[in-house]
Amino acid sequence: MAQKARKDRARNNVNSLNNLHIGTLLLNSIFLLFNFFLSKRSLLAYFLLSIPCFVSEYILETTGRPKFDAKTKAIRSSGEDLSASGLTEYMFDTVWLTWSSLISVMIFGNWGWLILAVVPIYGAYKGYTLLGMARGILGPQTVDDSATKPKRNQ
Repeated sequence: MAQKARKDRARNNVNSLNNLHIGTLLLNSIFLLFNFFLSKRSLLAYFLLSIPCFVSEYILETTGRPKFDAKTKAIRSSGEDLSASGLTEYMFDTVWLTWSSLISVMIFGNWGWLILAVVPIYGAYKGYTLLGMARGILGPQTVDDSATKPKRNQ
């Protein structure tokens, strides 16, 4: 049963990684062709703002790609689960956000790179809410004395 789960995860990882690489190749090729033949966009911004996408894709590739034995072709390691939540999910989100910014740059010009501003804004929002929860937990606890004192009849 465990071997079947490893094979399923390996198959799903290979499909996910292949789709990821095809999408990245396709969108980056279209963007570069659009840039060279139709309308000039900032290539410096393209290279700088695509670095997180390429780094995320590389990390997903190295951790998620299954490893096979060279002689027996058996699965040595099925790779990390690419459908897991957490950091893996954020790396996929980084790739998809970069894809959407490439499309928006082709449509709206260099203003399309502002889509990538969503990441630090979302991070600041999550940090602010986390800080607010921590303040609520660690802050001074005030006790309402009127609820604990017995009421006198006058």
